[in-house]
Amino acid sequence: MTTKNENSGTKTESFRVERRDDGVAVVLMDVPGVTMNTLNARFADEFDALFGELSAADDVRAIVFASGKADSFIAGADISMLEAAKTAADATEISQRGQGALNRVEALGKPVVAAIHGPCLGGGLEVALACHARVASDHRKTKLGLPEVQLGLLPGAGGTQRLPRLIGVQKALDLMLTGKQIDSKRAKRMGLVDEVVPNAILLDVAIETAQKLAGREAGDEQGGHMHLPDADELQELALTKNPLGRKVLFDQAEKQLRAKTRGNYPAPEKILEAVRTGLADGFDAGLEAERRLFGELTVSPEAAALMSIFFATTALKKDSGVDDEKVTARPVTKVGMLGAGLMGGGIAYVTSSIAKVPVRIKDRDHDGVLRGLRYVREIVDKRLERRRITKLDADRLMTMISGTTSYDGLGDAEIIIEAVFEDIELKHRVLRDTEAATGKETIFASNTSSLPITRIAEGSAHPETVIGMHYFSPVHKMPLLEIITTEATADWVTATCVALGKAQGKTVIVVRDGVGFYTTRILAPFMNEAAHLLSEGAAVDRIDDALMDFGYPVGPIKLTDEVGIDVGAKVGKILLAEFGERMQAPAGIDKLVQDDRKGRKNGRGFYLYGDDKKGERVVDESVYTLLGVKPNNKVPSAEIAERCTLQMVNEAIHCLGEGILRSPRDGDIGAIFGLGFPPFRGGPFRYVDTVGAKQVLERVEHYRDRYGARFEPAPLLVEKARGGATFY
Repeated sequence: MTTKNENSGTKTESFRVERRDDGVAVVLMDVPGVTMNTLNARFADEFDALFGELSAADDVRAIVFASGKADSFIAGADISMLEAAKTAADATEISQRGQGALNRVEALGKPVVAAIHGPCLGGGLEVALACHARVASDHRKTKLGLPEVQLGLLPGAGGTQRLPRLIGVQKALDLMLTGKQIDSKRAKRMGLVDEVVPNAILLDVAIETAQKLAGREAGDEQGGHMHLPDADELQELALTKNPLGRKVLFDQAEKQLRAKTRGNYPAPEKILEAVRTGLADGFDAGLEAERRLFGELTVSPEAAALMSIFFATTALKKDSGVDDEKVTARPVTKVGMLGAGLMGGGIAYVTSSIAKVPVRIKDRDHDGVLRGLRYVREIVDKRLERRRITKLDADRLMTMISGTTSYDGLGDAEIIIEAVFEDIELKHRVLRDTEAATGKETIFASNTSSLPITRIAEGSAHPETVIGMHYFSPVHKMPLLEIITTEATADWVTATCVALGKAQGKTVIVVRDGVGFYTTRILAPFMNEAAHLLSEGAAVDRIDDALMDFGYPVGPIKLTDEVGIDVGAKVGKILLAEFGERMQAPAGIDKLVQDDRKGRKNGRGFYLYGDDKKGERVVDESVYTLLGVKPNNKVPSAEIAERCTLQMVNEAIHCLGEGILRSPRDGDIGAIFGLGFPPFRGGPFRYVDTVGAKQVLERVEHYRDRYGARFEPAPLLVEKARGGATFY
């Protein structure tokens, strides 16, 4: 602060108050022992008492609420506090206390201005919404949003009521139903914040704003009066004040939600209910609905599963990938990329643009290099079009990538990642060439999805530096990175690759080497079972719909088209040779390959492709003739979903029992983030714990008795079922 002198003020466990001579009290939130502020169990009482004191203080005319942390406003509620709520009544009480504390701020009678720098999420944004004005820094770390829906919850401290009244119902629903986070400039455009300024003057501007408001009567916007600085007010009034308009708006929103969630996620519908209640029956009724629904959601199985994912990903952020705590990652100042296809280009993008590490791409010829660079540029340009970056940023990002057709310029790279064709002889050749051009401690990471890393390492003079880094396509969108270690891989190599993956924005799991690793291995029987169902006469779209109704983002048949029928068949044979009958696909798959059906990439698969089919999902009926089957409805949708899912779950348990996985946590994260296992079910291992190992074993054995050895239960599943044990 640079204006007037401050007097020492109140200090509590999480807050300190600086009372200035000009009548402005600056409240700084600084929760001890953590790097980011969160709203814990003590927050409401401490906050309420503090603002009660400031309300009664004659020398305080206005208040600025800010963070005492360097780069964090408030990141949201303490999730462990919510997880500890055992009943809906417990959770409802948490919500009610939060609502009460923020209602006091809104009705204080003195203006309160939020000075926002860093994450302002969930309960943090709800605090800011209760203030009478919001000033935010223009720093890239400043993000605003209500991401509760991603945890199976809704905003429980007044957010469902205040946000629609501030920015309009449609914009508010977009933020709450998606959980998206926006930067401060976008927040300003939609009316969520009043000013955006450099962080260096954030507090000064917030104090000045508070002084200006102190001259007026605070609380003009209390109690949820409509405030639409950026919206078309007539349209909003037509939609929200008119009962018929409200019905049209919410009916349409509910219809769109149902199509998207298929009824598997209750939180979005509860958000709609809370907002609708507040608009129809008033602010207080809306708050009552909000806390009641918050209580119901907090103890729902969906929220429990989604919160478990949150805790797992949080733990993975701190996991170095090795057991020895003394091992640390080595610095990476340059990465070499062998292969400039879609995978190579995608890896180059996340390395340069997100990890901020220079990349040198090598391909066989100049056309290949240019294709890779062009692909990266297309991704960068899309970010530019969406105003995520500036033109200067885009140009700067492209300067971090260079191309070559030789090994020139790769000698000083700490990591070389290869994404060449899946051929062991080719991979051995590029490995030898790489070692000839680099140092003995240069890491060689293969992006293979099927070839064992141990086999690749056989071609190395330094097998301790060989590792797998299995990215998922499209690399810039898929969040998972599966790192594969061999018996020879050095711990420092693993730790360095894990650190790079995190810097690339990936959720990283480390698995032990084996055919198919983890994700490819558990995906194969899932897709094979879909093919078996097809051979029994289940229609292509019925199979996909059944799995999407169960919660997968895409069905297994459609996924086969996307991956490539030929690729799936090739990988399937590798897995069959290693694991035998439980990886056996029906004979008809070979007919598809012989008919040159490769899926989307050549426009011939289970579905029709072409410009006239854009956005549609139309089955190519000739597939049935080729396979010699007639579609029927004999297999119920529930059985379709169960058979495919149990195949994935059973194979995941095999992987844990064999030591491919380090923990059930990694298995759940790998399946959810890499393969689309339904998040609200928590992953294969959480799913077994929820259903019960005994019940899951009974279903697997039921299908084994009907269909044979491909449903042979994993020994570890049998052990858990007999012992009445769980994975967590």
